[in-house]
Amino acid sequence: MDVARISSGIKLLVLLVGLMWLSEIVDTALHGRLDQYGIVAREPDGLFGILTAPFLHLGFGHLISNTLPLVTLGALIAISGAMRLFSVTAIVTTIGGLGTWLVSPPHTITIGASGLVFGYAAYLIARGIFNRRIGQVLIGVVVVLVWGSALLGGLLPQDGISWQGHLFGGIAGLLAAWFLSDDRPTKQRVA
Repeated sequence: MDVARISSGIKLLVLLVGLMWLSEIVDTALHGRLDQYGIVAREPDGLFGILTAPFLHLGFGHLISNTLPLVTLGALIAISGAMRLFSVTAIVTTIGGLGTWLVSPPHTITIGASGLVFGYAAYLIARGIFNRRIGQVLIGVVVVLVWGSALLGGLLPQDGISWQGHLFGGIAGLLAAWFLSDDRPTKQRVA
């Protein structure tokens, strides 16, 4: 067990969650003015929101509902180190955000870390399959058992909830598991 690697991953997770909480404190003090910087669907200026949306929430209730699964699932990824957590987060944020930007209804603003939560869950569910590691498969099974109904429910259209962010976060998590898999074939170079 590499304690330094685990420690670096946990520190990055604490930093990400801390930034989310700090952003909500500032947003509350500004009466919700930061929320306009989320993903604005199909608007070129709204692309910036792909980077900021996971850090913005519609109040502390929204943030709290995302924090528990984000910390739990993020910690399971952080055990593999800060670089793994950073890579999964970057892939999910970028690909999931782009999908949300493309598919959400015009002029809607999507904020919150739930796309990241769905991405983390999908990554954990799929990585054991791609890596062919029984321990990782078992973690994926536990994720399905604990979070499965919430994940499926989050894909159903509901007023005020971005099923698009959930769906594309999940798709991005699957892609992250594939991109970052240990058994991914590499091209051999011939001189």
